[in-house]
Amino acid sequence: MLGAIIGDIVGSRFEFDETPDANFTLFMDKPQCEYTDDTVLTIAVADAILNHREYQDAIHDWGNRYRYPKGSYGHLFSEWLMTDEPKPHKSWGNGAAMRVSAIGWLFDDYHDVMREAKNSAICSHLHSEAIRGAQCVATLIYWLRTCRITKEEVENAVKHNFGYEIPAYRDIMKIGLEGHFDSSCQETVPWAIRCFLDSSSFEDAIRKAVMVRGDTDTKTAICGSIAEAFYEIPETFYEKACAYLEPDMLDVVQQFALEVQCGIDQ
Repeated sequence: MLGAIIGDIVGSRFEFDETPDANFTLFMDKPQCEYTDDTVLTIAVADAILNHREYQDAIHDWGNRYRYPKGSYGHLFSEWLMTDEPKPHKSWGNGAAMRVSAIGWLFDDYHDVMREAKNSAICSHLHSEAIRGAQCVATLIYWLRTCRITKEEVENAVKHNFGYEIPAYRDIMKIGLEGHFDSSCQETVPWAIRCFLDSSSFEDAIRKAVMVRGDTDTKTAICGSIAEAFYEIPETFYEKACAYLEPDMLDVVQQFALEVQCGIDQ
């Protein structure tokens, strides 16, 4: 989950304003780097699991606690937040995939991961593409941390189980340089996976995701969430990311870290 938060914060300053260069500084002072809706909703899903809440209630609660994060929420999701009894939209937006990482860490059975990823998506994103994106990201995290599948196995597993064709990094870069922006699951998820597959470290994965431009905070959040399950996150990254978070966010992050550590120690 922290990989998603780090990716979100690092990618936040490039989504609308700046063009990254290869040696960009990862963490900048506020307001250049900030948490966005990706972090808020990632924490909401973790809170739901850790504290036995319904996904809809937790996501609605956290979204309304932080109504105006950097970059704001999408139009349909903003409408969802403003409704007292929200009903899901038929949205294939990447919001369902960017918030799901805690599920890949907190459930230890493939079928549970698939079920919970779907449930976390459909409360707001009732579309097969949103469900597929959420299930793919959560399952890939689960596979990487439990089965320790290799990168060579990832591409075939993703294609076989979820039907995603993962484009070459050079093709993604070319499209990004043309100013392309897409917030769909069907584009963002395979692009984020490619950035992970072509990386050599957690930091390199984050940098690659930023460099392809477009929806940089979400793409980098998804890439970071996957990379976290494969690489070790540098301790300094953890410390720097936590410095951007609010006290109630830190409470959930710490609760999550303890739960994961307890699972590892068992």
